[in-house]
Amino acid sequence: MDEEVIPILRVENAAAAVSWYERLGFTPQWEHRFAPELPAFVEVARGGVRLFLSEHSGDARPDTLVYLRVLDVEAIASEFGVQAEDAPWAREIELRDPDGNRLRIGTPTD
Repeated sequence: MDEEVIPILRVENAAAAVSWYERLGFTPQWEHRFAPELPAFVEVARGGVRLFLSEHSGDARPDTLVYLRVLDVEAIASEFGVQAEDAPWAREIELRDPDGNRLRIGTPTD
């Protein structure tokens, strides 16, 4: 097993959040509920990157910032209709998911 960090993001509606993250290239891996009427806890992955999306109110706070380093930020910028900007370390965009979590997404520059 490789050690890793998996950010947990608070979401109100896991199904809607998964649909939004699929636009970023993530795919759902699994979903857990202790009972059908209880909150969902979902894993999404993009290559080796994983995120947990949780409907549980105590798991995380809205407005969290996660940095995602990708091979082609321009493709994601195009998908979301935004312009990538130059930073000293990367070309970047910043998006907010439907629950207000922030994703700063960048492709490193040489």
